[in-house]
Amino acid sequence: MRVFSVLGPTQSGKSTLVEAISRLDGRSTKFSVSDVVHLHSFSYLDEPWCAVDVNGGGDALAYVGPAMAISDAAVIVVPPDPDAAVLAAPYLRLVEEAGIPSFLFINKMDNPNGRIRDIVAALQAYCTHHITLRQIPIRENEQIVGAIDLISERAWKYQEGQPSALIELPSSAEDREQEARTELLETLSDFDDNLLEQLIEDKQPPSEEVFDLAAKVLQNHQLIPAYLGAASHANGLTRMMKALRHEAPEFDIARDRDEAGEKARAIAGFADVKKHIGKITVLRGLGDGITAHESLGSDTVGSLVALDTKTQIDRINAGEIGLAVKSDHLSPGAIYDGTGSSPLPEWATSHAPSHRQKVTPTHERDDVRLSNALSRLNEIDPGLHQRQDELSGHAILGTQGPQHMRRLSEKLAEDFGIEVTAEPVETAYRETISKSVDHRHRHRKQSGGAGQFADVVLTIAPLPRGSGFQFDDTVKGGAVPKNYIPSVEAGALDALTEGPQGHPVVDVKVTLTDGKHHNVDSSDYAFKMAGKVAVREAIGMAKPVVLQPILHAEIHLPTSFVGDMVPTISSLQGQVLGFEANPNATGWEIFNALLPAVAEDELHRTIASSTRGTGWVNLSFDHYEEMRGQSTKAKMAPAK
Repeated sequence: MRVFSVLGPTQSGKSTLVEAISRLDGRSTKFSVSDVVHLHSFSYLDEPWCAVDVNGGGDALAYVGPAMAISDAAVIVVPPDPDAAVLAAPYLRLVEEAGIPSFLFINKMDNPNGRIRDIVAALQAYCTHHITLRQIPIRENEQIVGAIDLISERAWKYQEGQPSALIELPSSAEDREQEARTELLETLSDFDDNLLEQLIEDKQPPSEEVFDLAAKVLQNHQLIPAYLGAASHANGLTRMMKALRHEAPEFDIARDRDEAGEKARAIAGFADVKKHIGKITVLRGLGDGITAHESLGSDTVGSLVALDTKTQIDRINAGEIGLAVKSDHLSPGAIYDGTGSSPLPEWATSHAPSHRQKVTPTHERDDVRLSNALSRLNEIDPGLHQRQDELSGHAILGTQGPQHMRRLSEKLAEDFGIEVTAEPVETAYRETISKSVDHRHRHRKQSGGAGQFADVVLTIAPLPRGSGFQFDDTVKGGAVPKNYIPSVEAGALDALTEGPQGHPVVDVKVTLTDGKHHNVDSSDYAFKMAGKVAVREAIGMAKPVVLQPILHAEIHLPTSFVGDMVPTISSLQGQVLGFEANPNATGWEIFNALLPAVAEDELHRTIASSTRGTGWVNLSFDHYEEMRGQSTKAKMAPAK
């Protein structure tokens, strides 16, 4: 089975292209994963094929890596508009990082918004590999009515809803065809000395040799050929499929790219949880393939079915794609052998999450069920990151964007029967003190029977940022017995859990200097309470201040958007550290800045809008700094 991924921005016509291609020779079967990835199995020229259509947009980028991992080649679909080239930049970057042989399909040629050369030039700005035209358009009255293949030098006229018709090469296109063909041959000659010699001697190389060289160059991912068409009119589809059939590599090259070992038997690309079925994992066979009810990874494979989820199959041979049902131990993004697994290469992993929300069940009775459901979703969703809120203990979901969060909420409701409420994540403020204070507190209580007595004298002092909490004692003469001193420390720690503004207190040293005890009424509890109250009162006298977390932002974005980042960071009270060209991605910049954590969500929204959904940011904690002016309570108050 030949497998290829179809990638590209939203509104580029990817799904239309896949639907049309999969019907060229008749019927097709479709299987969808979380309504993000759509696998179409079909037959073309009596050979089995599978097209993996990944939704466009930043919310679905996490699925692109696994899609490429189970594919032999990728087709990047782009709109015919130079100004829209930047929208394809993330996909061009990903295919280059993966090293997967790739084709470019310039779609919607029935209504172009620019010259083909300008479109290719705009795309080239984001691609290290040379993009070379394999076709040029035939125009009549400013309308594109067909295309000329630059290797075979055959002209084809588009026919509505049908394969193109072979025609004579129009005389009006001869000069353009010769110029474009010469450029193509010169590009290919960079990879073949024999072709270079023929061009130097002004000889015309045979088309068969050029086709063979084009396939070899593509399979080594040395350039990206560009084709033309209009999927909605079935124009250019046959030429695209012939290129995939004759030039895309066999599966063994994909196996090497995925770094699969000799014993590997399957790649798990995707997984989904379907109501009334359970977990379904998309597998592509490797090596000896997979047999139903035999060992794969750490357990036994359950049933194997075709993409229609109904047809039972005995095995998935090398290169074939099938579904494993009732095999909960299999997780996507892994390569399996008979006894274990290994992760896919780094290029197949997702970006850091760009959207955070605290999730709670709408109905308290679903609390445990929600925890189990999120655990299952975390297994199958490559773009989902989950952690626990340190303040409330609730789950915080990091997703690839608002649409991703909506998909998860809908899936929880439809497949698990759990309604959830999503809220913004509170900023993790801290408090500290700015001067030393000596303070005494006596805890005394008498209510019949044994009383409570503890007297402590302590000093509370600020520490450098990041020091945490320190405790010491300088008590002399047994004023506070040794066995009660740990209780004072425990009470001090309790007091630091919440300062005057309601946040944990950090970077403080507490020194127990003196005190008194009673032989009968003193106890661990009494000294713990004395230490707690003493520290709490001392904090209030030690000029407490609020600390806000400062994050380091490493923003990845196309070069054309860098100018917008400086005012953006300034508007978020941040500090620009600088920016530089990304050495590993043509047309991309790495922009570094520091900014308050309270601005994190706004930063994600701004990057998404200002970069047209192409940029992303990696955030990491940098330090705490004193917050001046408005209190955190005022900051967190809801707007009226």
